Amino acid sequence: MGVEKPAVPFDREYYRRYYYDPRTAVTNRREMQARARLIAAFTEHVGLPVRRLLDAGCGTGLLRTPLKRLLPKAEYVCLETSAYLCSRYGWQHGRIEDYRSGPAFDLVICYDVLQYLDSRAAARALSNFGRLCRGALYFSALTRRDWDWNCDPARTDSNVHLRAAQWYRLRLQRNFREVGAGFWLRRGAPLTVWELEAQF
Repeated sequence: MGVEKPAVPFDREYYRRYYYDPRTAVTNRREMQARARLIAAFTEHVGLPVRRLLDAGCGTGLLRTPLKRLLPKAEYVCLETSAYLCSRYGWQHGRIEDYRSGPAFDLVICYDVLQYLDSRAAARALSNFGRLCRGALYFSALTRRDWDWNCDPARTDSNVHLRAAQWYRLRLQRNFREVGAGFWLRRGAPLTVWELEAQF
């Protein structure tokens, strides 16, 4: 898949630039609150009671506060590879490609994480979603097309592995059905979506 990128130091300086400084931040609270409302509304729409939620690569936790308010009965697990963030916020330290859990999660969120993993680790993470998730997956990763057409390169980290969206889709389809807008349903989960709401 091309030249291997050096490991990103997910340290204080990285988060200062891309999250804490409003002049260079890649996102903001308002955007993430809207995303949290979307995620919560989708779980209600498909009839998924969320009792366990995994936020894989939770970063600074911008989704956590609004989702805990919208899904108050959910046990919320924040998984993060950054030792800096785990120390600062108390997140569980780990990597999504290796993470194991006893009971599966009703909802797994992995937003803008896998572009930081090389192809082998990213494929393992996508496979691991099938073990960790028994209901809905909310997934997004920066793709090659996103880099060319959608993102602001001045606010987006370029030290990533850019892949085609189809690379992710092919691997996710082994365990999930794509519903759209970043949502995937675990195959076999007793959740209802109408025919034109999903790709079968």
